[in-house]
Amino acid sequence: MKASVEIRRGIEPLFGTRDENIRLLETELNVTTRLVNDALEIEGEAEGVSRAERIVDDYAALVNEGHTFSNGDLNGYLRVVTTDPEVTLRGLVESGRQRNFGKKSVAPKSMNQRRYVEAIERHDLVFGIGPAGTGKTYLAVAMAVSALLSKKVSRIILTRPAVEAGERLGFLPGTLQEKVDPYLRPLYDALFDMLEMDKVEKFLERNIIEVAPLAFMRGRTLNDSFIILDEAQNSTAEQMKMMLTRQGFGSKMVVTGDRTQIDLPMGRRSGLLDAVEVLHDVEGISVVYFDERDVVRHSLVQRIVKAYERYGDLTASGRQLSLRLAATSTESTPGVGGADPGQTA
Repeated sequence: MKASVEIRRGIEPLFGTRDENIRLLETELNVTTRLVNDALEIEGEAEGVSRAERIVDDYAALVNEGHTFSNGDLNGYLRVVTTDPEVTLRGLVESGRQRNFGKKSVAPKSMNQRRYVEAIERHDLVFGIGPAGTGKTYLAVAMAVSALLSKKVSRIILTRPAVEAGERLGFLPGTLQEKVDPYLRPLYDALFDMLEMDKVEKFLERNIIEVAPLAFMRGRTLNDSFIILDEAQNSTAEQMKMMLTRQGFGSKMVVTGDRTQIDLPMGRRSGLLDAVEVLHDVEGISVVYFDERDVVRHSLVQRIVKAYERYGDLTASGRQLSLRLAATSTESTPGVGGADPGQTA
């Protein structure tokens, strides 16, 4: 089947840097495309061509209406609409409205990001769980900044466990704050992206924004605050319970984490996994899961996440097979796991 969609404006963003957008469209929908004058020809199986035609039609109409796409935004939208036939490009763009977060305007780039932002607006405790690069921390900080600037809260509390990611950093020089700052740097990075540097520094000096390790939260009650617990997979079950019970009146809390990057010592259960199991049916709590389709970093990151997930599944299957074979071998070997029937006590 072949179709042709007329495109008179904005053809460059549709193709993207080094044609990455159009290649994504071709790969995911199993079609081929060719630019002819002011039209894009699409060829392939009927279903793929129909879906590609609808996506490109939506794109052309949105551009004609004055909508502008950055390459990163469009690539994120295309990842969603090519994998979910129920979602349209127009619907995704119109529902993912731009929101002002300090000096930055941000729009959710995937369905799960949109659900995440809406969950934070509607619930006082939200868990955002998924792989690296899905916007869990960035969007949480953005929502916190928005709540502070609109005076919905009077301060922001950002915290994360001070756990080394498999390294041994040894002695760190400086004051206590200087020792823990390297662990909290991603939170500072998100803040500086949302607010002017002098404003962040003023808020930090006045404790309107507080960035501190999880261990510093014990014994406190955090009223009228927007609280973010980042890298929660590296909290213990005891730390997680402690942190969740810090939430006071007029406060929101967002807990983010990646179940595939737990850096706790062997044998210690992740507080994030524990909390999701314990609180799954508690009213007023929302849990939003992200996957590789929500990755908004370099497109290679999405493929890396997917490869690790496949490898993890294969490794887990291999371990289960080894255990079954070992159990079978034990059962069939005389004298192992019980007395040899030929022997008497």
